[in-house]
Amino acid sequence: MDPLLIITTALAIVVSIPLGLSVFNVIAWRRGRADGRMPGSVSVLIPARNEAQNIEACLAAAQASRHPILEILVYDDASTDETAARVEAIASRDSRVRLIRGAELPRGWAGKSHACHRLAEAARGEILAFIDADVRLQPTGLCRLGSEYEDLGADLVSAIPRQETVTWFEQLILPLLHLTYTSWLPLPLIHCHRDPRFLAVNGQVLSIRRSVYEAVGGFETVRNDVVEDMAFCRLAKRLGFRVAFADGHCIARCRMYRSTAEVWEGFSKNLYRGLGARLTSLLGVFGLYLAAFVIPYAVAIAIFTGTSAGVIESTPSIEALLTVAVAGVAANIALRALLAWRYDQTWWGVVTHPFAVLALVAIGINSFIWHQRGTIRWRGRIYGGRAGGLPTTTAPPAH
Repeated sequence: MDPLLIITTALAIVVSIPLGLSVFNVIAWRRGRADGRMPGSVSVLIPARNEAQNIEACLAAAQASRHPILEILVYDDASTDETAARVEAIASRDSRVRLIRGAELPRGWAGKSHACHRLAEAARGEILAFIDADVRLQPTGLCRLGSEYEDLGADLVSAIPRQETVTWFEQLILPLLHLTYTSWLPLPLIHCHRDPRFLAVNGQVLSIRRSVYEAVGGFETVRNDVVEDMAFCRLAKRLGFRVAFADGHCIARCRMYRSTAEVWEGFSKNLYRGLGARLTSLLGVFGLYLAAFVIPYAVAIAIFTGTSAGVIESTPSIEALLTVAVAGVAANIALRALLAWRYDQTWWGVVTHPFAVLALVAIGINSFIWHQRGTIRWRGRIYGGRAGGLPTTTAPPAH
């Protein structure tokens, strides 16, 4: 068989999968019902480390929830800014709000895992709703999460909030979160599939039945993992519990990072370990992303310029490859336009898509290097990658 025909066929298959799955997910991915209810009393739990710029808005949004909330607990993880003072000021006006003062991070723990562990210990609710300090719950956000328990019989419900972006690098990279979720998995089927490898979650919004949390062993079971959300939910699924992943566009909003440096560090922390800390997985993802999202542009440009300059001879095989490459570019544009429309992403991201993917590959390489060297830097701490995420040193906290 003509090798060029094999390449053409393979490229046609690879470029068609992301668009097809994304169309399915946009139609079928659940956003929850605004009239849903949690199956029990709710504790909203917020880990916070140097979150003075976020914590007041986070608490105000939780306080405005239309769903009854038993308590709102904030764990101050050794902050050096005004986080604790701002929480205490709000707590003086709302008895539901309580500050838990943290101490030095114990040996063998990653920061967020320990904060969530302490919050769960102090919580009294039957549902533990963990949210990051940069998350703003929508008024019906908890109701929508509750409907996933009601309708799907879920034991644990996570959601990806609407991602707010301001700087150019945020706008370049953050839309790839939704693209990653929608392009490769039929998301509504996650709660139906028992295989723990069939999983997508987002720790920015993660709620769980207390009984399930205790059965899994709590965050203590993933104490040294810097990608604690995936590790914890994978374990829950392995134990037979039902995990649901919702489209959180109407559940919450979040500005995850505020600068190029934060985007680079945040994704570098998560990417390699999120893939199981396996080089083969990282290389496989690189191959898929380059084949689906970059190579069609490169092939189309190469053939156009090559045939125009007389360097490449136009043959039926070359013409077929060009047709597939152009169709791949069109599929990429359609995919990014669909996600921009559905998730309020920037429209200029549609045309810069291949550059965003190349930037993500660069971040992935850095993530691998950080983990191999044991220099994962996040929130003023440096974790040893090969040691499974154990903090090795403490750097000056980032503000």
